[in-house]
Amino acid sequence: MRRCCRAGSSWLTTPRFITNATTHNFHPIFNLCFHRNNTSSPTASYSRRWYNPEQSRRCGPDTVRHWVEGDSLPPGPHQERFTVVSYNILGDRNVSNHGDLYRNVAPTYLDWDHRRRVICEELLGLNPDIICLQEVDKYYDLLNILEKAGYLGSYKRRTGGSVDGCAMFWKAEKFLLLEGESIEFRQYGLRDNVAQLSVYEMREAQSRRLVVGNIHVLYNPSRGDVKLGQIRFLSSRAHILSEKWGHVPIVLAGDYNSTPQSPIYKFLTSSELNLMLHNRKELSGQRRCHPSQVLGLRREKGILFVPMDRFFNSRWSEEEMNVAIGAPKCHIAMHPLKLNSSYAMVKGSLTTRDNGGEPLATSYHSNFLGTVDYLWYSDGLAPTKVLDTLPINVLKETGGLPCKKFGSDHLSLVSEFVFLEVEGKNEATEDRAIS
Repeated sequence: MRRCCRAGSSWLTTPRFITNATTHNFHPIFNLCFHRNNTSSPTASYSRRWYNPEQSRRCGPDTVRHWVEGDSLPPGPHQERFTVVSYNILGDRNVSNHGDLYRNVAPTYLDWDHRRRVICEELLGLNPDIICLQEVDKYYDLLNILEKAGYLGSYKRRTGGSVDGCAMFWKAEKFLLLEGESIEFRQYGLRDNVAQLSVYEMREAQSRRLVVGNIHVLYNPSRGDVKLGQIRFLSSRAHILSEKWGHVPIVLAGDYNSTPQSPIYKFLTSSELNLMLHNRKELSGQRRCHPSQVLGLRREKGILFVPMDRFFNSRWSEEEMNVAIGAPKCHIAMHPLKLNSSYAMVKGSLTTRDNGGEPLATSYHSNFLGTVDYLWYSDGLAPTKVLDTLPINVLKETGGLPCKKFGSDHLSLVSEFVFLEVEGKNEATEDRAIS
């Protein structure tokens, strides 16, 4: 018996479904310049559809992004694959409110009409199965285009005075939405950020289900307690949904506003963090990512005193621990998932990746050059390939994002995943009801 999703109308947008043939009505204006370095995979026909060598030559080699194939998979049948995009598309209101971040960017490239065309051309070219977007304040502009390509969508606006939020789109012909949930962190004393969770079932393989999360973590570098609290809560809710639907695998996409060298990154990978060993204001690692520091143009004043500052400011109040952990007088933050980063597990070029395999930069503007975006996944999945990011020297030549070829101050992250057989996994049952 087929189930129905009880997601409220405020969460789920159910646009009219238009077949893929209608995508011919959308005419790309800007050339995409991505290159796939291996076309042997039978599951990657979508990338051949939009890669054009002539376009690559016109754009020049500097803007080419390469597909990187993962290592060989464990033995066994691996047929069901899907592709996920995570992309902070830069809210139009944020461009106006934070003009100082884009002082090196031509006004033409900041205009929403230009950015919408570039962003939608990129998304349609990638042809992913699931899209997770952050900083969305023109949701229906995107929906009007993506629904013609066969996508359904959901949107959750931030609470408070902000007008942007998170949006998810999925191919209606490939995935059935079983359950959807929106998280307003304000309800838990964790600021006005929001997140989304969706449970999907593959239409052609109903035993294949997964939970997908989408989050834009608080930016404020000084509020590591709030960042931890938001990530912990999202992880807990994703775990609950996974258990409910038969221990299904999880993908968590988003802008985590934390660098790969940060304690918060360690928290995500190791599932726990001792707060007493860290300064709350240094949990995200954002303070050391000014372009002048990353590019070695100057040494920030006071950088030598960071270790001493950490020593004197490692004290956490009970209120801060309660925000981070959900319980006062406890100093170990924990989350219930075993997570890996798809980019860290699919190694790329030394020109684009750090020592841990993460991109050197997923975001670039006048005040920041570094990585804050991730695609996390749990047991039951394996990344088969990722679309590599750009070398630092190429980003430097742009002077800052957005630019002619990229419609945001972030780069999109793209991973293809394959379902794995997990030993001891409980099979999902067809008659499982949504409570």
